[in-house]
Amino acid sequence: MKLILIFSALFGAALCLETFVGHQVLRIKIKNEEQVRKLQFLETLEHLKLDFWRDPTKPGHPSDLRVPFPSLQAVKIFLESHGIPYSIMIKDVQALVDHEQMQMLRHRRRLQPLSTDAFDYSSYHNLDEIYAFIDLLVAENPNLVSKLEIGRSTENRPLYVLKFSKGGTNRPAIWIDTGIHSREWVTQASGVWFAKKIVQDQEKDEGLASILDQMDIFLEIVTNPDGFVFTHTTNRMWRKTRSKRSGSLCVGVDPNRNWDAGFGGSGASSNPCSETYHGPYANSEPEVEAIVNFVKNHGNIKAFISIHSYSQLLLYPYGYTTTPVPDVEELHQVAKEAVAALSSLHGTKYTYGSIISTIYQASGGTIDWTYNQGIKYSFTFELRDTGRYGFLLPASQIVPTAQETWLALKVIMRHALEHPY
Repeated sequence: MKLILIFSALFGAALCLETFVGHQVLRIKIKNEEQVRKLQFLETLEHLKLDFWRDPTKPGHPSDLRVPFPSLQAVKIFLESHGIPYSIMIKDVQALVDHEQMQMLRHRRRLQPLSTDAFDYSSYHNLDEIYAFIDLLVAENPNLVSKLEIGRSTENRPLYVLKFSKGGTNRPAIWIDTGIHSREWVTQASGVWFAKKIVQDQEKDEGLASILDQMDIFLEIVTNPDGFVFTHTTNRMWRKTRSKRSGSLCVGVDPNRNWDAGFGGSGASSNPCSETYHGPYANSEPEVEAIVNFVKNHGNIKAFISIHSYSQLLLYPYGYTTTPVPDVEELHQVAKEAVAALSSLHGTKYTYGSIISTIYQASGGTIDWTYNQGIKYSFTFELRDTGRYGFLLPASQIVPTAQETWLALKVIMRHALEHPY
C-alpha cells in the first residue's frame, strides 16, 4: 500500500494532476424520503468536499458518492447512524486514474497518426489530439466534412463543430454534442468514433446515405474545452466550465443547468461551489451561448442529441417540470426503438423515459430548451456504465460503447428523416 501511495503521489505530481489516493465511491441505497433529505444535508457540508456522481433524488434510486479519504470515516458513521445502507463501488479512485493515465502514456509513445485510419479510437485523447483528428478528417474528406467555429470558450479556446453535408443550404439537420460535462471522457471519445463512422459508412450504409442525402449532421465533439483541458492537466473529476465570478472563490458553471428552460428552478443550485451551479443568468456560459445562437440562426434543426455519461439511460424532455411534453408518446416510442437497437449489439441494458420521471428534476437543461425551441426530437444519452467505473470507464470500453450508441443514434436520425414536421 505504501508503494502505491508513493507512486500515485509522484505520478500525479509529474502530470500536475490532483490525486485521489484513498478516495472511495460509495453506492448508497435510498429507502425513503427522510434518507433523501439526510443525503441532501450531507451534500451541504462543504468541508467534507464530497462529490455526488449520482445525486440523491428519490427512494429506490441509488446515489453514488465520491468521498475523499479524510472524510471517509465521518461519512460512513453518518450513513450508519441514520440506517442508510451503502456499499463500496470503487475502493480507491486513484488506482483507476493511474491505470487510465498509464494507458494514455503508452498511446503517446507511438508516432502521431498521419491519417484518421491510423488514429487510436480505443484510447482516450486530450484536446490537442482531438482537434488534430478533426483537421485530418476535414482534410481527407473535403467534399463531405467541414469545420465550423461557432464561438470561443471562457479561456478563449475555439468551439469547433463538424458539419457533414452533401451540399445545399439550410437543409434539415441533426445536432449531436458530446463532452458538455468535461469529466465524462467516454463521450468525447465516442464523438471521435462517430465522426469517423459517418465518413466510413456514408455510402455503404443505405440508412446513413439516405439521411445524408436529405439532411446535414452537426457534431460538436468537445463542447466544454476548458473543462476538458482541466481534467487532463489538473483535476480528472472536473465537471463544470471554467468561468470565474466576482465575489466567489469557486470556479465554473454546470453547462447543463445554464439553459433558458426553467432556469434557476429545482434541480440546480445557486451556490457557485456546487457541481450543479446554474450560473448567474441563463446562457451566461459562452459554450452554451454559442450553441443557442447556432440553433436559432440555423432554424432548421430537426433532432438535437446531447450525450453524457454515466447510467445507461436514454432521456427526453422535460426535466424541469412534471408536465409531459405534447409529443410524449412519440418520443417514448422512438426511445424504446433506439434502446432496442443499442441493446442488440452487446446486450447493454438501458432505461428510457422523461428526465424528471426517470432520474430527477433538473432545471436549465439542454434538451428542455431545444424542445421548447420547436426541436421535437430532443434526446439525452447517459452512456456506460451503471457505476462500477462511473466516469472512469476503462478505455477498452470506448469502442463497444460508441458502436452500440451509434445504432441508437441511427434510429433517432432515421425517425427524424421519415417524420418531418
